[in-house]
Amino acid sequence: MSIVERLGLKALHRLDPERAHDLSIRALVAGLVPLPGEAVTTDRLRTRLAGLDLANPVGLAAGYDKNARAVAPLMRAGFGFIELGAATPRPQPGNPRPRLFRLSEDQAIINRFGFNNEGATAIAERLGRRPSGVPVGLNIGANKDSADRAADFAEVVRIAGDAADFLTVNVSSPNTERLRDLQGPEALSVLLEGVIAARDALPRRRPVFIKIAPDLDDRAIADIAAVARDASVDAIIATNTTLSRDGLASPQCNQAGGLSGAPLFLRSTQVLARLHRETAGRIPLIGVGGIGSARQAWDKLSAGASAIQIYSALIYRGFSLATRIARDLDERLSRERMTLPELTGSATADWL
Repeated sequence: MSIVERLGLKALHRLDPERAHDLSIRALVAGLVPLPGEAVTTDRLRTRLAGLDLANPVGLAAGYDKNARAVAPLMRAGFGFIELGAATPRPQPGNPRPRLFRLSEDQAIINRFGFNNEGATAIAERLGRRPSGVPVGLNIGANKDSADRAADFAEVVRIAGDAADFLTVNVSSPNTERLRDLQGPEALSVLLEGVIAARDALPRRRPVFIKIAPDLDDRAIADIAAVARDASVDAIIATNTTLSRDGLASPQCNQAGGLSGAPLFLRSTQVLARLHRETAGRIPLIGVGGIGSARQAWDKLSAGASAIQIYSALIYRGFSLATRIARDLDERLSRERMTLPELTGSATADWL
């Protein structure tokens, strides 16, 4: 990291976590954050994911820019693709504050935001004004007070689907009561049927992804793989945050909410590998959870991912992390004379 980035992170860490989060977005919009401008790319790093052309396989996970306020600067931050949101049909405030907690000793965070966002219409308007270039996706969810949560997902697609490059069905957030029940095979099949129908009615086809939880047993992973295959889902993101608190040292580790960051790496990678075996490599997978270095990105790819996403590590290592990971991945691919497709799934058995 540069001295400016180190000082900026140090200053943000003296503030309440949610205030620091909001200020970081304001700083991006104001042009106060040093950004590379273009993503690191080479013939080794360029990849095609579910019909999307990526300069490199390092993406930004959903949750950072929920309302697409900083989409243009984020497109200049070195990522090969970006995911925004989650968006719900109607605006909602989310859960009461405080709802974001730093676990510095564990290089992790806990959040219980609860899909706070300004609604699909406002987000779609901002997405529609973004420049061309880096693929930008939208994570979609349901309103907390909805009588038909499955229908909410399709409604977001109708409102905002054409403004995004891909759509991620988020049935794995632990912060909306009973949302994870939608991961069951019957409920998920019905939900995806509605989402796919809404997607097919858009002027242009958009890939549909689903994002799953790390707190699933092998049977549930197999069921999701089967449903995704039957629904012709374009990719699966593994994984969201966890409810587990095993092995944590930080004073605030028992706060309610979803845990992300370094402690999630092992479990999320094991789920990813299991999912790769269940799908037999026929559905692209995106690995997310605990990635803070190029070595961990390599592990996710070798466990079965075609691309990866980062978020929590940015809180501790800055936006330059995306560029550092991409550059180091390229150097290692060159050194080991491998391509990204050859790396994907090459060590799945080691994680099972």
